[in-house]
Amino acid sequence: MNAEIERRRTFAIISHPDAGKTTLTEKLLLFGGQIQVAGAVKSNKIKKTATSDWMEIEKQRGISVTTSVMEFDYEGYKVNILDTPGHQDFAEDTFRTLTAVDSAIIVVDGAKGVEAQTRKLMTVCRMRKTPVIIFVNKMDREGKDPFDLLDELEEELKIKVRPLSWPINQGMRFKGVYNIYEQNLNLFRPDKQKVTEKISVELNSVELEENVGEEDAAKLREDLEMIEGVYPAVEDVIGTMEDGTSAYLEAEVAPVFFGSALNNFGVQELLDCFVKIAPYPRPTKAEEREVKPEENKFTGFIFKITANIDPNHRSCIAFCKVCSGKFVRNAPYLHVRNGKTVRFSSPTQFMAQRKETIDEAWPGDIVGLPDNGIFKIGDTLTEGEQLHFRGLPSFSPEMFKYIENADPMKTKQLEKGISQLMDEGVAQLFVNQFNNRKIIGTVGQLQFEVIQYRLENEYNAKCRWEPVSLYKACWIECEPGYESELEQFKKRKYQYMAKDREGRDVFLADSGYVLTMAQQDFEHIKFHFTSEF
Repeated sequence: MNAEIERRRTFAIISHPDAGKTTLTEKLLLFGGQIQVAGAVKSNKIKKTATSDWMEIEKQRGISVTTSVMEFDYEGYKVNILDTPGHQDFAEDTFRTLTAVDSAIIVVDGAKGVEAQTRKLMTVCRMRKTPVIIFVNKMDREGKDPFDLLDELEEELKIKVRPLSWPINQGMRFKGVYNIYEQNLNLFRPDKQKVTEKISVELNSVELEENVGEEDAAKLREDLEMIEGVYPAVEDVIGTMEDGTSAYLEAEVAPVFFGSALNNFGVQELLDCFVKIAPYPRPTKAEEREVKPEENKFTGFIFKITANIDPNHRSCIAFCKVCSGKFVRNAPYLHVRNGKTVRFSSPTQFMAQRKETIDEAWPGDIVGLPDNGIFKIGDTLTEGEQLHFRGLPSFSPEMFKYIENADPMKTKQLEKGISQLMDEGVAQLFVNQFNNRKIIGTVGQLQFEVIQYRLENEYNAKCRWEPVSLYKACWIECEPGYESELEQFKKRKYQYMAKDREGRDVFLADSGYVLTMAQQDFEHIKFHFTSEF
């Protein structure tokens, strides 16, 4: 069992939109032998789209809307990649994904440097002490000076860095990368399909001049000398595998690689180094105790639900991260929240939309379980033990609209569509107690378009949005013994009271001032801004 655990690498690829996450994912799959030709993500001439962007709306817009899960074998390791949406309107999906991975790769655009969304995601990694590797992409375009970029990474992401490869020039004059980790030279030839060859070159030999020219050779030697002087030693950062600790695993230092994902450059170096130094599955904290991956009994939690992976079957899939033990097909497992025993006859593993049935899975693997409405995000599965994994909050939405049926003949389809899409956790549904109208709350404007598009294309139901001006949704509860105060509050605010899908009381404040006054007037009522309390 330990051998199976130690060959697993489960990680998320995160970044600001357009830094090249999905392109990098494609290239990793190319090296993993899962796809033969990478789909050009943006090109309209080629009718191929990225493997990991499979929803219709993702293909049209060229952005990722939902996290996709892919797995492949590489040199004896089993790699599980989660490609996340970079767009801030889908940040909640990304935050949840980060609870299910052991490490992360952050993609940074060489010209733009660190952007807003990258900072936010790094905060989540810091909170959870997730080890990160940084890949500086688009080196074949003009960008910032590599040393300035390293300073910016340290300052903005609040983590020390250590380059493990170094670019020789950039933009039009980009000649390749010197791989510090393996001490060889990779020369750059732009090619989206083939992989560049490596040349072993002594740094002090004449060969270096022959390959990159005198000027660049001199600058490379100078840069490398400076790197050795300024940054921590490679051994300290990645450590030796024997002791199992290193500055990278402790999330104190981030190794940095340079390359161009679109031209297949620098990606293999990243992958080779990553599988060797990245952490295998770690213990997971549950409310009751810490769960270690090598325990004999199976435990796992649901971190994501996707409706309609297969449009022909209206089916939902719940993604379960295996935390300990071995998951076996058809074995009876306890669904902790509703206390029932469940069996799964067709658990699947994914290559984006292509999936295959599996008989077993090990800690670190992500298993797709067919869901007929029994799962919610955050549910735990065990072999009988009462465990609760935490850390999958729903945040208080910031944008609200009334959702109305635009086609009375399709009421049933609309109900089903809303119900399944809300299970995914992309948005939240509140029913106003005053007029019984349905209100959808999201963290970003783009979500409304995605919901409307998916209802029409996947459920054949039309909806229209009507404006409602609200400031924030807060879940409310009262301290024991003050039930009468809660009743009084509900009476006074009855126009702004709603219920969520669990039937919990939600106060929809229409302005910040109203919310502050309510908190002052009713001091025994607690106002919560995440659904977990």
